[in-house]
Amino acid sequence: MAVWQFFANNILTQPAYFIGLLVIIGYVLLKKPWYEVMAGFIKATVGYMILTVGSGGLVTTFRPVLVGLKERFQLSAMVIDPYFGQNAVQAGLTDENAPAFIAGKSFSQVMLLLLFAFIFNIILVALKKYTKCRAIFTTGHVQMQQAATAFWLIMFCFPNLNDTSIFIIMSIVLGLYWAVGTNLCVGPTQDLTDGAGFSVAHQQMFGIAIFSKMAENMNKKSKKKSKRIEDINLPGFLSIFNENLVATAILMTLFFGVILMVLGKDFLVSKEFLTADQNFFFYILSTCFDFAVYLTILQLGVRTFVTELTNSFQGISTRVLHGAVPGVDCAVTYGFGSANAVTIGFLFGAAGQFIAIALLILLKSPVVVVAGFVPLFFDNATIGVFCNNKGGLKAACVFPFISGLCQVFGSALIAGWVGMAAYGGYLGMWDWAVIWPVFTVLMKSLSYAGLVIVVAALVAIPQLQYRKHKDTYFLETEDYEKCKEIRSKKA
Repeated sequence: MAVWQFFANNILTQPAYFIGLLVIIGYVLLKKPWYEVMAGFIKATVGYMILTVGSGGLVTTFRPVLVGLKERFQLSAMVIDPYFGQNAVQAGLTDENAPAFIAGKSFSQVMLLLLFAFIFNIILVALKKYTKCRAIFTTGHVQMQQAATAFWLIMFCFPNLNDTSIFIIMSIVLGLYWAVGTNLCVGPTQDLTDGAGFSVAHQQMFGIAIFSKMAENMNKKSKKKSKRIEDINLPGFLSIFNENLVATAILMTLFFGVILMVLGKDFLVSKEFLTADQNFFFYILSTCFDFAVYLTILQLGVRTFVTELTNSFQGISTRVLHGAVPGVDCAVTYGFGSANAVTIGFLFGAAGQFIAIALLILLKSPVVVVAGFVPLFFDNATIGVFCNNKGGLKAACVFPFISGLCQVFGSALIAGWVGMAAYGGYLGMWDWAVIWPVFTVLMKSLSYAGLVIVVAALVAIPQLQYRKHKDTYFLETEDYEKCKEIRSKKA
């Protein structure tokens, strides 16, 4: 019992060391030299500690906005961003006044969910002859963000289950989502990259599949085919938004700068966020730029530990699985599509988000959404790249705009309902603003019947994909050239 308590107190409930332990196990199973195992443990653990510094800084920097909006306007403001969503879950798990369904839980349970769901994803791919799942979700930092949000949503739906039962349910639903979502992106990604041999494993997998198909249908039905963005030159100044640091600083200054100006210096001085002799303009500038600083620190931490975590699992998966492809970060696709498609997708997605946020304010929504850079850029830029490939310029403008609307309205509804908005953030990317709210409504309103519907739907999707293209389905990942040859003969 003493040994177990020591493990629980010092490792299981300490995410940095728990991540380090997972890396050790993975590398030992891969028969890595002892010094590589040790180096992997150190990088993973220190990386998570760096992430914690970045997360804490983001929360501290955002506090004046939350306090001001709540006390002056009786509004609950939240940022739709994966890191803010993860922070919201962590804050809820440590809050003494947290909702009853989440009380007594710890973030280490989120780490366990990540592990179990990932193992289930591997099992589904290992049984691809039956499941038709061909891709493994290997984007570790995204897995952690999604595991945190899924943990909260499923606990909300089934608050009375014991730990064993809830972990089984969570692992099945999240593992299926990873396997099925990544599998949905295999076809569009192979088409975009001309058989590069990977899929997308990120936050908008269902969005990519749905909008790619809609873009393709739009172009087929249109009398005048839409030109691809490659044929259009944009003004050079727009290229600055391809730089994450610059884009984050500009966006946060536009959003939070305006809010801080509305709150006014006197209010912020009264709450001791700044002193009376401080220059208000430079306070706003420094506060907004701090977001870029802490986000960069956080991303450094993520890159440091996720590389080790991903490698330890990816090595295992590639040794035992054949004919499967890895799911990677959506940004990898930007090297295959038009650079202008990235910018167009971002701008039209931003327009959709801004209009939706304005409507929430005009309609006096109890939850006000603040755009975060990650959904604003990566969701909509990625959708823009895929839609441009399938449907040209028109599709690359229309569908990211629709995506922006969905991100804001969907996130406001689900985060307000489940209580995450009170902690200042929600994951907010397309699948989690559209697909997962549907899952949550079904499971909460229909209980186990809703769970069965969600699982059955996820299981059925790859089967339907296979039935539609039996002759080329597995060739998409095993022999793309032969796949194209068969398609060409059919055409």
